[in-house]
Amino acid sequence: MGLSVVIMGVSGCGKSSLGAAVARAVHLPLIEGDDHHSEQSRLKMSQGIALTDDDRDGWLTRLGELLRAAPSGAVLTCSALKHKYREQLRAASPGLRFVFLDLTREEAQARVSSRSAHFFSASLVDSQFAALESPVGEPGVLRVDATHAPAVLLDQVGSWMRTDQVD
Repeated sequence: MGLSVVIMGVSGCGKSSLGAAVARAVHLPLIEGDDHHSEQSRLKMSQGIALTDDDRDGWLTRLGELLRAAPSGAVLTCSALKHKYREQLRAASPGLRFVFLDLTREEAQARVSSRSAHFFSASLVDSQFAALESPVGEPGVLRVDATHAPAVLLDQVGSWMRTDQVD
């Protein structure tokens, strides 16, 4: 079984950018979590309506299926805000690791507000922080400062993935 890793955090933290860079660097397929939201969920988020646990359940199930279908490993971008969401993904992919892109509310708001072509409404940033249950202290989690340069983040994640060390 290969190594799979989830690049996680609130909207605007850089999951998609870092996930793509990590996938390229370690030669693993990228599973872009946003691509697997239902049309109904996308519509809700574009209207500034926060998703519920029920809205996310089918999405997380689908992401778990995609991880299982990648026995050589994969890089998944997924907010994974709550402990129970991470546990659902861990159940689908034993040994799954998480990179937590940690970001302040103010920085997340600024980043999301500046995006022009994304379905996620900037009005939902507060709901992301309300839902966030920090993964720090859980097994297999690396916390990184999302404000670091992309090259620094890629180096931190790459080094961590090559070792058994978990911060």
